[in-house]
Amino acid sequence: MRKEVDEVESALAELREALARAGIILPSLGLDPVSYAHRTMPPLVELGRCNMETARRLAKALGER
Repeated sequence: MRKEVDEVESALAELREALARAGIILPSLGLDPVSYAHRTMPPLVELGRCNMETARRLAKALGER
């Protein structure tokens, strides 16, 4: 389980850095506590909530690819 947690934490860091480069901050970005506590399910990334401006910036950043 620790390996999976390390992997999801690494993925979170990569995502946080990529979002920051695009000028986007998701304050609730983190490890989903329910999946973390689950014994058979791998840990999930919790993207959380964001305001309209952040949602539009995220959509724009994704559309630029």
